[in-house]
Amino acid sequence: MQINKNMTIAEILRVDTGIADILMASGMHCLGCIMASGEDLEQACAVHGIDADGLEGKINQYLATQNA
Repeated sequence: MQINKNMTIAEILRVDTGIADILMASGMHCLGCIMASGEDLEQACAVHGIDADGLEGKINQYLATQNA
């Protein structure tokens, strides 16, 4: 499975909890906050000054190695 930047943080974390480490390393330290259930990845990246396309790519690379 792949994620996309239109998925909420909560949806993304349900795909694979290991993604939390990638998000935290990228600067998103509030994964449990109320906004995580309503904000999509692109919105969260905008708030945190993170490149959404780049982070989406990192997460999908991680998922590809987990499913190999």
